[in-house]
Amino acid sequence: MKTLLVALALTFTRLIGTASLASTPEQEKAFVDAYKKAYDAKDGKTLQSFLYTKDADPQVLQFYIMMMTNDLGEKNATIELVNLTPEDVKKAAATQPLPSGQDGKLPLKPFKKLVIKVETSDANGSSTSSSQSFVAEKDGKLVIPVPAPVK
Repeated sequence: MKTLLVALALTFTRLIGTASLASTPEQEKAFVDAYKKAYDAKDGKTLQSFLYTKDADPQVLQFYIMMMTNDLGEKNATIELVNLTPEDVKKAAATQPLPSGQDGKLPLKPFKKLVIKVETSDANGSSTSSSQSFVAEKDGKLVIPVPAPVK
């Protein structure tokens, strides 16, 4: 089941369309700064407040929360907003199966990706991991939309 949820989250993380620029550079900077501050402080509650959860699939929501808080506070983390690729735009229109068996899709049309890269090293070597979440605008606030069943 975990493998299915991981695959589902990765698929939805790639399912993004473009919208006209929905924010200002100042809003984007404020969003990234607030996310970094919560991440560095290991403040999972604040990170969860960035999620847009209206009608979200409960299992997918729990997975998003787990992924957001998995590497909290890692010292060598880079957090930035990046533009979507043409591949992201193409995949955004598709619906995907949810763990419940229903079809689902992102409830908001994202315009950027939040990319978090974490470098770790120890006596055994070093590694780099990366995660991506799509960012949309809702009522003037930048949010990370969580997939919801198609109505």
